[in-house]
Amino acid sequence: MKPYNRAIKFTVQKRIVIISIILFVGKIGAYLLTSSVGILTDALESTVNVLTGFISLYSIGVALKPKDISHPFGHGKIESISASVEGFLIILAGLIIIFEAVKRLFHPVEIQQLDIGIIIIAAAGIVNYILGYYGIKTGRKYNSIALVAGGKHLQSDTYSTIGLVVGLLLLLITKIAWLDSAIALLFGSIIIFTGYKILKETTSNLMDQADSKMLKEIIELLSKNKSDCWINLHNLKLLKYGDSLHIDCDITLPWYMNILDAHKESESIMSIISKNYKNRIDFTIHTDACNSDLCEHCRVFDCKYRKHDFITDLEWTLEENIKNTDHNLYTK
Repeated sequence: MKPYNRAIKFTVQKRIVIISIILFVGKIGAYLLTSSVGILTDALESTVNVLTGFISLYSIGVALKPKDISHPFGHGKIESISASVEGFLIILAGLIIIFEAVKRLFHPVEIQQLDIGIIIIAAAGIVNYILGYYGIKTGRKYNSIALVAGGKHLQSDTYSTIGLVVGLLLLLITKIAWLDSAIALLFGSIIIFTGYKILKETTSNLMDQADSKMLKEIIELLSKNKSDCWINLHNLKLLKYGDSLHIDCDITLPWYMNILDAHKESESIMSIISKNYKNRIDFTIHTDACNSDLCEHCRVFDCKYRKHDFITDLEWTLEENIKNTDHNLYTK
């Protein structure tokens, strides 16, 4: 796969920040026109959008820095930190919205020019969805958890905006004052749930939780392209640092293979994985020597040291890899 320009992520996030500021100003204007606490929920959400947008912009800029002595794995982890901060701020905004909604129930304010406010909020919702789609698509293409988290947040704004507009239309038609607070309570809760999901996902990344899906993909990829001398693959581990991957694994080779040939087999493994992922990848591959117990799983049929006939290949699966990893953690 062709290499990509990693700075594109920074450019995309910069555009998102600029548009988020414009939307924020528009929503504040809609709130000042209408005095609707429902519209205030959207404005407060936009405050978070702008703040987290700047945090993401900073984190992506730092993540683009090359590895150095103090950061041998690069600076990519900061994207997970910024996305976690975003999740926390979203939850905080949701709590503030609920507080304002409850307060407005006991101290109602006359709603004015609601029709103009609805138009502004609806237009902002459409722009938010497009912006979110742009962020998610770019984030997934260039492996940026900060862009994906921000994009999901922006799209969740759109879903809540749809409900908000419907509720405001009902308020405009019925003139039932408590509907304004009810709308705010509902969408304050949705915002909190969105923040929780982002926080849960990014915390897993910060804790280096295994990406089972990607591990399974790599195991299947190597299984389909395995060399006859690759007797067993085990202890496969994967860490994500921004758009970089760090992959460790053990490969069992014939015991009599010289260092140069063993190195070539390791390079072959690296090449197969690298061709199928756009990420920058650091590899650590440990070679193990086979023993007579593995003869029945070895396809090097002309081996003059063979003790047993070949019976079947060892099955390379995620489950077997986890078993082998656990075993080695406790026995080494």
